[in-house]
Amino acid sequence: MISYADAGVSIDNANLAVAKIREYARSTFNERTLTEIGSFGGMFAGAFPDMAEPILVASADGVGTKLKLAFETGIHNTVGADLVNHCVNDILVQGARPLFFLDYFATGKLEPDVTASVVEGMARACRENGCVLLGGETAEMPDFYPPGEYDLAGFIVGVVDKQKVIDGKSIKPGDVVLGIPSNGLQTNGYSLARKLFFEVGGYRVDDHIDELGTTVGEALLATHSSFLLQIGPLLDSGLIKGLAHITGGGFLENIPRILPDGVSVEINRGSWPELPVFRMMQRLGNVSDTEMFRAFNMGIGMIVVCSRDGKGMLKDRIPEIREIGSIISGGKAVEIC
Repeated sequence: MISYADAGVSIDNANLAVAKIREYARSTFNERTLTEIGSFGGMFAGAFPDMAEPILVASADGVGTKLKLAFETGIHNTVGADLVNHCVNDILVQGARPLFFLDYFATGKLEPDVTASVVEGMARACRENGCVLLGGETAEMPDFYPPGEYDLAGFIVGVVDKQKVIDGKSIKPGDVVLGIPSNGLQTNGYSLARKLFFEVGGYRVDDHIDELGTTVGEALLATHSSFLLQIGPLLDSGLIKGLAHITGGGFLENIPRILPDGVSVEINRGSWPELPVFRMMQRLGNVSDTEMFRAFNMGIGMIVVCSRDGKGMLKDRIPEIREIGSIISGGKAVEIC
């Protein structure tokens, strides 16, 4: 008699994984959460009496090949946080605060402890961002993924009052471009980073590099920061004209997404400290400046555009923020000077 387990799918392991996950998810629940983990659909109260015209903002993303570092190091409790924080930042740029998050975890052979470790990171980031881990999907697909590997995706929903949406429409020449530092690569550029360190440089994940002050693996696994705690209190201030999350596409592809017609951005390289990991990668592969600024965040995780009169207040409220450029007339281009 053949069972589902004989085909490579263990319902018992799935149940064990869900049991471990349930407690992490519950730690993120609030009074708006109306269902338990395990329901067919997650239910969340949708009344917003303090908003005149609530707008839901949704986004979906993954962690990309940063997951390869998790597989190689055996560290799985950071990539879940990377995923949540990335998604939070993506809706934050439009002025939205997160409500709830859903995840998709797929693997060839389910290992409950690994799955739970990933979800532990998600739950931690959800709590830090005031976001409910409402549900998700854990899929075991034999022979679909290499042994010991998995894929991860996240889906977020947030809300913003229509009159407070940040859309960049008021950006004009003379405005100031500020940058909030990242603490690493975030979740983008890892295919190139892995090629530079492991193929070109010949390093291993556990090699300690004095220039980085840590091992290669630790430097590349630095958690993708959420900028909600810094920017959230200022969303209703009227000071912020535009926000750009520096993810895939770096400066060159992401900043133009928020620019109105008739303006460009001039970025002053050297106006912020570029992290050693970027300098080392550029040197290892003799990578051009253009390619670096298109593939990586170069040490800036979030761009904030404001009027010249407003920059002082933003600097007072976010001490680590740096003035890195200005808005000029142009055709939605980014110039690195």
